Amino acid sequence: MCRLLGYVTTRPTSVVDVLGRDDFDTFTALTEVHSDGWGMAWHRSLDAPTEAVTSAQNASVDPQYRALAEQALGCCGLVHLRWATGGLPVSPANTHPFTDAGYAFAHNGHIAPIAHLEEQLSTASRAKLMGDTDSERYFRLLMQCIDEASGDEARGVTRALEILVREFPNSSLNALLLTPTKLFAIHINSRVDSPVESLRELFESDEAMPASHATEYYAMDYRITDDAVHVISSGLDAEGWTRIPEDTAVMIDLATREVTRLHPVPLA
Repeated sequence: MCRLLGYVTTRPTSVVDVLGRDDFDTFTALTEVHSDGWGMAWHRSLDAPTEAVTSAQNASVDPQYRALAEQALGCCGLVHLRWATGGLPVSPANTHPFTDAGYAFAHNGHIAPIAHLEEQLSTASRAKLMGDTDSERYFRLLMQCIDEASGDEARGVTRALEILVREFPNSSLNALLLTPTKLFAIHINSRVDSPVESLRELFESDEAMPASHATEYYAMDYRITDDAVHVISSGLDAEGWTRIPEDTAVMIDLATREVTRLHPVPLA
C-alpha cells in the first residue's frame, strides 16, 4: 500500500515543480504512513533510456530523495512512497519502482495470495524475480503479457489486467507503468476498502489521518494542463485535480500527451 505520482510534460521538470513547493511538502509528509522506502523513475528525453533510483529509507529523512526531487530529471516520470504490506520485508529488492528493459513499475495495493499470483507467471518470468512482493509479480505479469502481445503495450497491459481482475477481484491494482513511449495509469480497486484498521493503529482518530485516507485511500486524481498530464494517489487534497473514474486504465503518449482509455476491463 503506497502513494503514487506520475507526470508527462513537454520539457524536463522537477518533481517539486510538478506539484509546487507546498504540495510537494504535503506529498512527502505522507511518509508519516508511507515510510518503508521510496523510488523515482524518469526519462531525461523522449529517446533516452529509463533511469531509476530506489531506497529502502524513509523519503522524508533521505537527503537523496529531496536532492532528486529538486532536479529537472526528465520530461516524464513517476514517484513511489512505500507502505509495506504486513509481513513483507523492507529491503532494496522490495522497493518500487521495479525496472527492466526500459520499463519502470510502481504499485499501490496488495494482491493475495502471492503464491497464486506467481502461478500466473511463466518459468522465464519467475526466474527474473528478485524480491518477495506481490507488486514485483504484478510487474512481471505485465511484462510477460506485453511480450506475448509482440510488444503491443496496450494489448499486453489489457490482457494482464483481465487476468488479475478475474483471479483477484478484491485486490487493488492501482499502478503506474512507465515504458519507452507511454505512461500507463491504472485505477482498478472498486471492491477494495480503505485500510482503516491499519491506519487507526497509527493515528488517534480518523480526522488525524492524511486527506481521504479513511474513506478513499485507493482513489486517484488527474490534472491536465497546457503542457502536462499529472496523476496522483489520494492524500494531497489540493485544488485543480479531478477524480479518476473507478476501474479505469489509460495510457499517456510521452510525445504528444494524448490520453487513451484502454479497452474496458470486465469486472468479475
